[in-house]
Amino acid sequence: MDLDMAQVRAFVHAAQELHFGRAAAKLAITQQALSKRIGRLESLLGAQLFARLGHGVALTEAGHGFLEPARRALGAADDAVAAMARQDSPLRVDVWGHLYAPMRTLAHVAGRTEELELGHGRDLPTVLGALLHGDIDAAFGRVHPPLPAELTHRLVRLEPVDAVLSADHPLAAEPALRPGQLRDSVLWAPGALDRLDFLRRFADRFDVRERAVGVNLGLAHFLAEVAAHPCRFSLLPADVPLPDVPGLRSVPLVDPTPLYAWSLLWRTANAHPGLDGLAAACAGEAGRSRWLEYDPARDWLPEQPAHGPDADTA
Repeated sequence: MDLDMAQVRAFVHAAQELHFGRAAAKLAITQQALSKRIGRLESLLGAQLFARLGHGVALTEAGHGFLEPARRALGAADDAVAAMARQDSPLRVDVWGHLYAPMRTLAHVAGRTEELELGHGRDLPTVLGALLHGDIDAAFGRVHPPLPAELTHRLVRLEPVDAVLSADHPLAAEPALRPGQLRDSVLWAPGALDRLDFLRRFADRFDVRERAVGVNLGLAHFLAEVAAHPCRFSLLPADVPLPDVPGLRSVPLVDPTPLYAWSLLWRTANAHPGLDGLAAACAGEAGRSRWLEYDPARDWLPEQPAHGPDADTA
């Protein structure tokens, strides 16, 4: 039995709308054409998929049973067509967490993979939406649950985090700091903490009770706000190049060292041929540069992947 995907698409849209007229409008066809497609599909399957009602339609038991397999078949067909369209197109990659300069890490692997085309993501929810809608092929940044079931991520880098604070801060002269020593300082964040998962979890874990937020106008402005107040501090990955901000001090954190987790994220069904190459390039650089070293007795992660820091999770 060979399914006609136009008929399957008509069925899926009608099942979503439970109204042939609205489904036909979404497909830009006439209601008569949609009814014919569904009628042919029912004839092929030997089962009635819809019960016709006065105000619309309802799925029959057979229709309910066919709906999820039909959605999967339609998704696979769309992915197959998209894969052919992408054969000669660049891999579309987006990033988020711009204050922490995610492009530093991607730059290490960009020359070892196919051509990349960068997007303009702002935050994790925006990037998730772009992935799910097929607007981009992959994304790079820090992920945290919950994630949609259609997405997969692979841990690429665990980066030690430093404290940045004013040169007038009482702890500024220390060669290194334990996170607990910052308990009585004010955590300065470039936005609401409910959107900044790493900073929020750090504050909760190490009992930093005083928290204040500003507006994200870029790294230089953010650090100038930190440097201007002797009670404030914030966190930055150790490898982020700091702008020339007077009165700023960067101090390593130890016992434990917080680690910022960078991951590569993609839609599981995406068949772009460049995805495997990008994942392999990230894994190769992680091995060469020891990006995934992790010692639970020495380091702190807000949450650990289910099978250790080098596991794939979805």
